[in-house]
Amino acid sequence: SSSTRESGTDTKAVESTRRASRLTMVGVVLLVLGMCCLGWVAYQYVGTNLVAQHAYRTEARALRAVWLEQRKGDPLDTSQLSPRPGEPIGLLRIPVLGAGYEVPILSGTGSDVVAKGVGHYVSTALPGQIGNFSLTGFRVTHGQPFARLLGLAAGDEIILETRDAIYTYVLDEPPGQLTVKSTDTWVIAPVPGKPELKPDQPLITLTTCPDLFHSAKRSVGFGHLIRTERK
Repeated sequence: SSSTRESGTDTKAVESTRRASRLTMVGVVLLVLGMCCLGWVAYQYVGTNLVAQHAYRTEARALRAVWLEQRKGDPLDTSQLSPRPGEPIGLLRIPVLGAGYEVPILSGTGSDVVAKGVGHYVSTALPGQIGNFSLTGFRVTHGQPFARLLGLAAGDEIILETRDAIYTYVLDEPPGQLTVKSTDTWVIAPVPGKPELKPDQPLITLTTCPDLFHSAKRSVGFGHLIRTERK
């Protein structure tokens, strides 16, 4: 009958409306999730850089103020003392990367430490010491201090400032020429690649991830100390 047909039509219309509503809700949820993902990516690749770069400048000013006070009250050279995990031990400058390039060097290589500057492998020598002073840093996110590390060339200077001295190293083998596995710890040995040898000069090793995303590879550069200026 006509009433039965009308009832069936109404039921189909209601079901169609419900289906459309469900699809709309699913679409809204997917849109929100997509926006959240984009927001997270934007924060990782932009937000963390802005936060970290501001922190770099603040840390550098604070560290210099601490050094000044320490030198006034303590004439002893503390550059050879073992720092605590996460403690700033110096400032890194790479002149070829610009006059404004200055990044705190922190003790340790944990993700929470490297997010605030460049990390020092605690098993390696301290700045200016005989042995291999080794650093690691991000190429992307968290200030990306080593973003342009792969563009360095042999002969480029690496400057480390501590409370008592300024150490100038020069690159012998730039990071863009050597990539190893992250498990290849020979690169931070006292004499890289030559475990049988005892170091007889201050060396430096710089490591970073060669890819824009996390990988199991590391780009590595090597250099040696050429000049020490006492403050």
